[in-house]
Amino acid sequence: MNSNFGVSIGYIHYAFSAKQMEPGFTVSAVHIPPIGVSVNLIGHHFNKWLSANLHYMRPVGWVEYKDINGDNREHSVWMNIAGITFQTQLPLHKKISWFGEAGLGIITRKGFKINNEWVVKNANYATGLFETGIHYAINQKWDLQLSLGYFPGNNKLKQPATYFYSTGFTYNMKPLSEKKLEKNLRAGYIFSQNTIQIGMATNALGYGANNFAYKKSPVPFFWGGEAEVKSGITLHYHRNIFHARKVFSFDWGISAGFWQTKLQKQNFFTLSVFPVLRFNIIHSKPADYYFYYSIAGPTYISKAIIDAKNTGRHFSFQDLLGIGSFFGKQRKINAEIRIGHYSNGNIFPNNDGVKIPLTFCAGYTF
Repeated sequence: MNSNFGVSIGYIHYAFSAKQMEPGFTVSAVHIPPIGVSVNLIGHHFNKWLSANLHYMRPVGWVEYKDINGDNREHSVWMNIAGITFQTQLPLHKKISWFGEAGLGIITRKGFKINNEWVVKNANYATGLFETGIHYAINQKWDLQLSLGYFPGNNKLKQPATYFYSTGFTYNMKPLSEKKLEKNLRAGYIFSQNTIQIGMATNALGYGANNFAYKKSPVPFFWGGEAEVKSGITLHYHRNIFHARKVFSFDWGISAGFWQTKLQKQNFFTLSVFPVLRFNIIHSKPADYYFYYSIAGPTYISKAIIDAKNTGRHFSFQDLLGIGSFFGKQRKINAEIRIGHYSNGNIFPNNDGVKIPLTFCAGYTF
């Protein structure tokens, strides 16, 4: 495996103003929060010159239009960017390299209405994504990055161009040498190559875990959802792609979920492909215990309107957060508790999201 993922944070600039408004409306002020976040969900190096990356970027806070036609209120405009790029890089020094990347992106803006009249319209269009910057290699695993991203606007849709000046890190998952592999094997830690799970989801214990991760935690680290699932069954298969000596492992998985909603008892299903970041935090003789996080798993969702909530379209993303254990002498048995979430990441203007309650899983490894 020769892949990576990373996070950047920095200054975002897009010139939202009265120009984005429809005729007949005036605004007293437009507040543009300056901080944005970009996530390289997964990247893969084909060779030392060429790689591909899957990106998602959004501001930390939404643009706010204040006091429309004297209403003394604030109205939010949401915006985000998703895309896939190809990157090339040129070594400048032993630890420093220049990179440039370009690709295809989707820019989405969710506007707002007043009295059922559009003030700022929704927008959704494909465009180019462009970025350049410098990588500094701290070691074989970690890189620091300084970069400038440019994302073109669209005059027809009244969307301004976006500029993103950022710094961040990249974690590299490179093939291990034979010497390193042998050392890892001697350490005695077991990382199963394949895992099959079946899970039962239920809201019998409420949505407390979901709500804490989304709203009540000092730093929200997961997502909620306007549509709520009452119960469901899931089937998961994970394949280990990379693991370090003791703590970190990276899997790819596929899943199928069959769900019933809380309010209208609607039935729907999901099919997903997804990454798994697992952190094996405790190793003991009877069992190993882990925390894991999975985000942005491409998903087909069979219904777009769920309990009268508009989740967008049939394309969505699966996000999972959980804790679990592998136990037994060869770590063949798996038990896990997780929460879940489906939404399209705002790549479409409508994105109410689906909340999956506590899911209790049993699995077998081989």
